[in-house]
Amino acid sequence: MAEYELMWSKSEGTWIDVEHAPKPPSVSVSPSGEIVEGSSVTLTCSSDANPAASYSWYRGNQTLSEEQNGLLHFTSISYKDRGNYYCQSKNHHGQTNSTLQYLDVQYAPKLLSVSVSPSGLIIEGHSVNLTCSSDANPAASYSWYREGEDTPEASGQTFTITDSRSEHSGMYYCEAQNRRGRLNSTLHLVIEPVKQKLVAVGILLAVLLLAAPLCAFLLIRKWRTSKPPSQLGEEPDNTERLPSTHSEQQQGDLQYASIHFVRPRTDPIYSNTTAAGTSRQTQQEEADVEYAAVNFRQASSSPKHFHQEPLEDPSALYSTVKKGSTNFM
Repeated sequence: MAEYELMWSKSEGTWIDVEHAPKPPSVSVSPSGEIVEGSSVTLTCSSDANPAASYSWYRGNQTLSEEQNGLLHFTSISYKDRGNYYCQSKNHHGQTNSTLQYLDVQYAPKLLSVSVSPSGLIIEGHSVNLTCSSDANPAASYSWYREGEDTPEASGQTFTITDSRSEHSGMYYCEAQNRRGRLNSTLHLVIEPVKQKLVAVGILLAVLLLAAPLCAFLLIRKWRTSKPPSQLGEEPDNTERLPSTHSEQQQGDLQYASIHFVRPRTDPIYSNTTAAGTSRQTQQEEADVEYAAVNFRQASSSPKHFHQEPLEDPSALYSTVKKGSTNFM
């Protein structure tokens, strides 16, 4: 039986380098846990990529940094730095973004404000609301104190005085507090007694009572001065005045007319003559011809009396008036 000895040998290893685009990066926050305003915070972005990726940090559409090591560092973080962050890793094979990382920065109450409702003058007996608000993370709790007292008057964001009295007037302050700090703000509350309101109403009524007769007198006086004398029962002035202007001279030349209608008498010469073809209606219309005598005279000093001039006056004017129209056959 023949025996054979097998001999094994190993070749040297060969490295195969496979390039690829970055894998989705991961984000870490240091220190971990709660982030307090004023502390130092670092965000780190890392991903698997070949060749090595470069990194950029974003907050919304705003580019914050482009660092090769993928770090975003806050020396003293502020409450304004709260928000969502993400990083982007890329090489010449591609790019990819991380998921959003919310950076929660805690801080003591800020921007504390107090208000009173209703605003303006407050009369006792009405309900009054004192309101306190602030910006805080975590949310603040509120307590209301009256100046000089250690025990709070009320707790909560709104302090309501249901039946207010003048004794409630004074200085109040609101305290907003969370585990990161506290902040106070003061408010001066003034509640007017009812008697002052009654005095104000009485003064107003007195002013109105005094002003009413004066206003009525002025209105009546204005009305009388705006009316013509004839409407106020006054007699018109009949005093004759000499014309002083050209317009008055023209008014002084006004003439008064007296018109007389006279039935025409039949002329014996033409009484039996009738034009051929003239209808009976035409004869009747001619018989209805009337004459008008118009007399003009200078106006007398009294416009109420008129004087009729005789027909033989040389200034008389005669006109022939025909009724209807004459039809000829």
